[in-house]
Amino acid sequence: RVELVLRRFGCGTGTAVPARNMSSHHYSPVDAEDLPGSYRYRQKTLQRWRFSMFLSFAAGVVVCMIAYPRLLPCKACAPCEKASPPVNVADVASRAAQIAVSKCPACPACPECQHKPCPACELSCPKIPECPSIAAAPAASQPDDAEVVARHRTKMLARDMVNIAECKPGQVCRADALNRSRVIGQKGITLWMTGLSGSGKTTIAEALERRLLYKLGKNVFRIDGDNLRTGLTKDLGFSPDDRAESVRRASHVAALFSEAGVITMVTLISPYRKDRDAARALHEKQGIPFMEVFMDVPLSVVQARDPKGLYKKVAKGLIKGFTGVDAPYEAPLHAELTLKNSELPVEQCVDQLVMALTAAGALSGHAMPDGLTPPDGGVHINRITTAPEALLARRKEAETLPKVPLTDIDVNWLQVVGEGWAAPLRGFMREGTLVQTLHFNSVLHDPNNVTGDYNSATTDWMQSSFPRERVSSPVPIVLPVTDFTRRQIAGAGAVALTNAAGVALAILRSPEVYELRVRELIHRTFGMTDDEHPYVKELLKPGKDYAVGGEVELLGKITYNDGLDAYRLTAEELRAAFKAKGADVVYAFQTRNPTHAGHAFLMKDSRQKLMARGYKKPVLWLSPLGGWTKASDVPLDVRVKQHQEVMAAGELHPDWTVMAIWPSPMIYAGPTEVQFHAKSRRAGGASYFTVGRDPAGMPYSSDGPGHEEGDDIYHPDHGRYALMSSPGVGGMQFLGFSKVYYDKKDHTMRGKDESRPDDFISISGSKMRKLAALAAKPCPPTIPSDLIASKCIPPGFMVQKGWEIVSDYYIRQKTGDWVPYSKQLGGLPLAPNMRSSAEQPFGKVAFTAHFVGADGAQISPWHNLALYPTASDPSFVNFVCEIPRGATAKLEVQKEKPFNPIMQDTKKGALRYYTYGASFFNYGMLPQTWEDPAKKGFNGTVGDNDPLDVMDLSSRTCKVGEMRKVKILGDLELIDQGELDHKIIVVDAEDPLAASAASAADLPAGVVPKLVEWLKRYKTTDGKPENKLASDTPTSAARAAEVVKECHESWQALKARGAGTTGFWLG
Repeated sequence: RVELVLRRFGCGTGTAVPARNMSSHHYSPVDAEDLPGSYRYRQKTLQRWRFSMFLSFAAGVVVCMIAYPRLLPCKACAPCEKASPPVNVADVASRAAQIAVSKCPACPACPECQHKPCPACELSCPKIPECPSIAAAPAASQPDDAEVVARHRTKMLARDMVNIAECKPGQVCRADALNRSRVIGQKGITLWMTGLSGSGKTTIAEALERRLLYKLGKNVFRIDGDNLRTGLTKDLGFSPDDRAESVRRASHVAALFSEAGVITMVTLISPYRKDRDAARALHEKQGIPFMEVFMDVPLSVVQARDPKGLYKKVAKGLIKGFTGVDAPYEAPLHAELTLKNSELPVEQCVDQLVMALTAAGALSGHAMPDGLTPPDGGVHINRITTAPEALLARRKEAETLPKVPLTDIDVNWLQVVGEGWAAPLRGFMREGTLVQTLHFNSVLHDPNNVTGDYNSATTDWMQSSFPRERVSSPVPIVLPVTDFTRRQIAGAGAVALTNAAGVALAILRSPEVYELRVRELIHRTFGMTDDEHPYVKELLKPGKDYAVGGEVELLGKITYNDGLDAYRLTAEELRAAFKAKGADVVYAFQTRNPTHAGHAFLMKDSRQKLMARGYKKPVLWLSPLGGWTKASDVPLDVRVKQHQEVMAAGELHPDWTVMAIWPSPMIYAGPTEVQFHAKSRRAGGASYFTVGRDPAGMPYSSDGPGHEEGDDIYHPDHGRYALMSSPGVGGMQFLGFSKVYYDKKDHTMRGKDESRPDDFISISGSKMRKLAALAAKPCPPTIPSDLIASKCIPPGFMVQKGWEIVSDYYIRQKTGDWVPYSKQLGGLPLAPNMRSSAEQPFGKVAFTAHFVGADGAQISPWHNLALYPTASDPSFVNFVCEIPRGATAKLEVQKEKPFNPIMQDTKKGALRYYTYGASFFNYGMLPQTWEDPAKKGFNGTVGDNDPLDVMDLSSRTCKVGEMRKVKILGDLELIDQGELDHKIIVVDAEDPLAASAASAADLPAGVVPKLVEWLKRYKTTDGKPENKLASDTPTSAARAAEVVKECHESWQALKARGAGTTGFWLG
């Protein structure tokens, strides 16, 4: 044994080990080698110990026999004397005898013996002599045991508690309930289910428990009255006091469970209202949600059910004081939920309970003050700065920050993250968030910030501690930038995000710039290869090799000034609109097409399904997608106007419908994207999402390996299936539907009846578009099967006024002025001397900004404004601003238009923008100048046939059309396709730099190299090669002034000889 011990603990042989020394009762070291020689000593010690134990035992027996005799003598009862009050002597004597006998010792077991049978062993107490009988006086009324216990309990409960350190609400003595519920993904709540015996409390509670535990994965516990009677309330009867105590104990236990985050069901008859109110008050005092559920079932029904046979016993008189029969039951007056389960199936009762738990936030663990579904992560994200003082301060700050220009798609995504549609995301994705999104379609979330601000920290590739909560994040939301922008914002603690007009829309804090692996993003998001796919094509635009991630602060709500802003509600505004309509549940239907009767059928059918589940006021969120879409999609304004007519006609009634534009761009990523559609609808409060075939899908745009142009990219059934089975959907449920057809018999859209297939017509989206382009008229009473050939639209297919709107679009598709998607209009800062049309604001192709004189009449900036402020000093000229610093719209004076207004350049009907990066200079032209193409320049180049271009390096941002006196510093000569395009470098005469800089060589370090890079590379993001310069070093100020003079003379010559074939408007 010693060796085994030593080897087990790693010690070597011969090591001294402790051994018990019995003589001295302490341990002393004994060498292992001497152990065999100590046997004799040990034997003697053991013998002495045994002998001492025997003596101790014998002494104990003797003492016990003397001090406590085995038989106590029983005394005869003394004659009882009459006392006051009268005593029942016989009863007292009987009790005394019972007590005396009960104290007699039991007969000991027989000792073992060698012979059979054992000798008898018997011990008995002497009989108690009977007392002489005395006539008993009338007994006084004595309280029974239950009443005594009840009085004592009442007294003890009313006493003051001293030296008790109770954890009260608000004290930090255990984990905060809110944080606990967020971590475990559910909120503790007590469901107090009351009703008569047999009213279905246990049956429904068991069904609810199975639903919550096995289907929804929630921690739930049921406290049943019968189970309590076997333990916690075993000492209680059925008196009113005992029932009250039973309720009190159950309510305290339930409160403990609920505080721990468990969904706790208490199924007690609890017949008295005051007891249930006391249970509610206990929960309210501790800040624990409490929901009273009344099983409202008539007595006749529960008597017929009689699951325990109790009512039969009552009828036979075997049970007295039975609740509801001969004992009262006080029904709740203000129960949170009343279930008439004699009229409803069990599953429908469970549905209503789940609805109530969802509205209370118990199934998500997140606070839901409006009772609607919480956004992912449980946090309502709103990054909009609205307070006037804070907004003013942020805008002033933005003017001092490096600029990151945004495209139309970027603005849409900014609105998505800033208004909370991608919760818990609070800005553009950092690299770690993007990696998780691409690989898992989800991101880790740390609502309690236990990992050190994980959600807004710069990606740490060596991080080892991560949050445990994961939320849905199906699509990448990134902000691509060029290498030029990357270098412009390097080291900045914050950057300003600006639109095409150069207006700051947001501030992005702690920017994280990283390489954007576009091909990986495409393959993991779309799962296919098609470079002509419309959104993929946007991602593949050259030059955007990096991305900026970080949290944003919107500088006010993003608006588009296109007449549709009234339908653009933030997530918070939308939830408020639902509650204003009294919604107890919201279901969403997304469409990027006009609503026909088939869509309306599905939306109304979904509403009926929800009402069948017990909802009283389901509200539909008609949710047209508002962000960027491909060119062939129906424009946003056409869809919104058509939806308005559908609602006005009552097809989708305004009482239960809210139309609100969802701001996201469409990326056409099929099963992946539809998960994001559902995620955003949760942010808006929707609990149900109606989804059809091939959501977010489209055909291939080009031929490729294994596919041809026009083939479906995704299987039509995969999107719906992937959505319904996807992780991270929380408590959202889905209302799927199959294809609907037009029924020629009753002129409605519905599912196909296979018994009469010839009565149904399929009207696809493409067929609808063809009919609209043909200006199809209503069909005759006999509906033809070939609608295209008949050029007719069947009655009931679409609201007539809505059809007229759709048809008008397809007829005037190429010539109409449409709002294709949410694209910001207006906002361009114009000088006071400029006039533009409100009907054609900046952002539209027809935008025109005219110059006016002091008298309000139109003038030409090219011909009517003077070149030189003073004729005596040619080093100063007048500069007309066309593009303010930071703006990306390619604005310029129009030489051919009357009065030469400023308009935005177009190419193939599309507006043109500078996409290389935010300009750090004001750009414009010099009036009364012209670069004559008949004149030769550097290496045989010719003039570019335009007024002279100017790059103003002043610190002040100019307004469009503003004329400023500037100082000439130099010239950079750009060579573009054989033309020489002079870029005159100037600075505002009032700028401090004008006093210190005599030429471009005097500019601050780094400015000229940035100008050179910009001019060479600004077209590369349009897929064009780099430009060339005659020299990377600007010419002298004197040489630049000579170029200005020469071009002024060329303009004078042009004016003198007339426009000729140039097409110029010369006044």
